[in-house]
Amino acid sequence: MISLFDAQIAWVSWLKDQKRCSPRTLDAYAHALRYYFDHLSKTVSGDLTLDDVVAVSAGDIRGWMAHLRGKEHPLSARSLAQHLSAIKSFHSFLDLHFDRPNAQVALMRGPRLKATLPRPLNPDQAFGLLNETRMDSDRDDWENARDEAVYMLLYGLGLRISEALSLTVKDTPLGETLRVVGKGNKMRALPVLAAVREAIESYRRQQPFTLAPHDKLFRAKRGGELSPRHVQASLQHLRSRLGLSDRATPHALRHSFATHLLGSGADLRSIQELLGHVSLSTTQKYTQVDTERLLSAYAQAHPKG
Repeated sequence: MISLFDAQIAWVSWLKDQKRCSPRTLDAYAHALRYYFDHLSKTVSGDLTLDDVVAVSAGDIRGWMAHLRGKEHPLSARSLAQHLSAIKSFHSFLDLHFDRPNAQVALMRGPRLKATLPRPLNPDQAFGLLNETRMDSDRDDWENARDEAVYMLLYGLGLRISEALSLTVKDTPLGETLRVVGKGNKMRALPVLAAVREAIESYRRQQPFTLAPHDKLFRAKRGGELSPRHVQASLQHLRSRLGLSDRATPHALRHSFATHLLGSGADLRSIQELLGHVSLSTTQKYTQVDTERLLSAYAQAHPKG
């Protein structure tokens, strides 16, 4: 009989090796499972066992969700949905690999989430941000060149920030296309604009470190690998100087890439491939953004508006 601890370890390995979950997702799911086990342990005498977990009822799950809502710092609906997703994943794993099903958990529904649309910048804001990056006199020129290169990968190729920072020295100089491994270990090939190649080469010429072919291309001020947090903080500083709203984030540049392509006539299937979306429904959100902009412009410009 497998123990609860061993089942948990096997589940995390399955998520990592078979489901190809990102380290961030693995951490979030493991955190959710610990909260779940802590709550269930208060309802049983003695140590919590795998049999106890398999025997939970829909009422037990609702009680656990109510506990998460009623904490000193209650979870948002989106975080609560992620916690439930983790728990359902664990029970699904028990059913699939150990023949320990729980139909009540499988049928549980999470909180209804308010649909959110991407929040892109308009073209003038995106161009202004890229131009301003070169002009920060408080930093070395190579740091400005580095940030411009990163932003160009986000806006010019539609990369996720993790994908941009995963580039290594051996990936350069960029050719006509760039192969990127995205979520779910999915490979996609992206056409590289000349402006993106030029930004990468400008950074390469100026950065002061001696790097090996397999080293990450983008470096922090003291030579370590550049982190997503640094890019986020740098863009936060930049948007303050430009008077942009909080929507000017690294991921907003990726949204802007997709929205501006759509506005210029690109079809959804092509944008789906460029972004690496598994489902077309994810990409279709950009049509709603473009429609909202069209209606807003119509309302402002029409004589009867």
